[in-house]
Amino acid sequence: MSAPSLFIGLMSGTSLDGVDGVLADFSNGAIQTLSAAFTPFPAELRSELMALQAASHNELEREALAANALALVYADCVRSLLPSCPAPLTAVAVHGQTIRHRPELGFTRQTNNPALLAELTGIDVIADFRSRDVAADGQGAPLVPAFHEAAFGKPGTARVVVNIGGIGNISVLHGDGRVTGFDTGPGNVLMDLWIGRHQGRAYDEDGAWGASGAVHLPLLDALLDEDYFRQPAPKSTGRDLFHEPWLDAKLTAFADVAPADVQATLVQLTAVTIARAIRDEGAAPDAVYVCGGGAYNGALLRAISAELDGVQVESTAALGVAPNRVEALAFAWLGWRFIHREPGNLPAVTGARGLRILGALYPA
Repeated sequence: MSAPSLFIGLMSGTSLDGVDGVLADFSNGAIQTLSAAFTPFPAELRSELMALQAASHNELEREALAANALALVYADCVRSLLPSCPAPLTAVAVHGQTIRHRPELGFTRQTNNPALLAELTGIDVIADFRSRDVAADGQGAPLVPAFHEAAFGKPGTARVVVNIGGIGNISVLHGDGRVTGFDTGPGNVLMDLWIGRHQGRAYDEDGAWGASGAVHLPLLDALLDEDYFRQPAPKSTGRDLFHEPWLDAKLTAFADVAPADVQATLVQLTAVTIARAIRDEGAAPDAVYVCGGGAYNGALLRAISAELDGVQVESTAALGVAPNRVEALAFAWLGWRFIHREPGNLPAVTGARGLRILGALYPA
């Protein structure tokens, strides 16, 4: 029996709420989660990371300081997982915090200080997973479809896995070994922004506020009138496009729409763009499995199901992985792939010139 192959995966996503961490064991080809943790961002760090999404004064220094503060949060999350580690840990695999994503210009920026994280934890750190794919003319995102196939694929069975964080993305597991996928557009980012503005809350719990409103069809049409939705795959997006000014510009002609109705319409925007993406990929799945924070929004899951003519929509818990653990587990898996010098991207998804080993090592 081979020795354990233990990795910690860390993911802080577009929602900017904090760090999800998992301790994973990949012994003998298995994918097993041993424990999980969540470490919230301090309010000041969240605010600064949000501000760094756009050009601003002295941003080079401010980003470096934010990266240092982020490494401290990552280290706290790692320390919370170590007591449940049954053997020496191989490495920490960390995504970093995306603040700019411009693959069309040849770069993507995930703020992080992996050298400091290695120093703080005394553990090898693997980071910078996206830039090699971008260097090979890929989008650098989404990277999770390869993991979704490894963890959730079933030969002969078509499945769709939808990750709904701040941005939504789909992985279509065709059942014949083919995997396709791309970013669909806004996930929770606009809904979170809107409820934060009107109710001071970070998110709409179970989609209750959105469910209390009515979809405003002319506003929905205006929101859907965006070039990104018409672009062919491969494609990826982020807060560089779907941000507060984008939403405010769309709302200019709809100032009389009630806030709850705007929220209901934003729910529908996410549901429609995800459902259209699934249909455009020619998938006819028996079920759609959702991970990320959006998996906890019942109103959104019902809306996606309705847009797909009643296809069952449920969380990845039905496949054995809690929805808030999937992305962190994916990056632990990508770290395991890096250590074994196995590629982590899927050119059919990202558009890269070929398979590439993703990541960079910062030894302890």
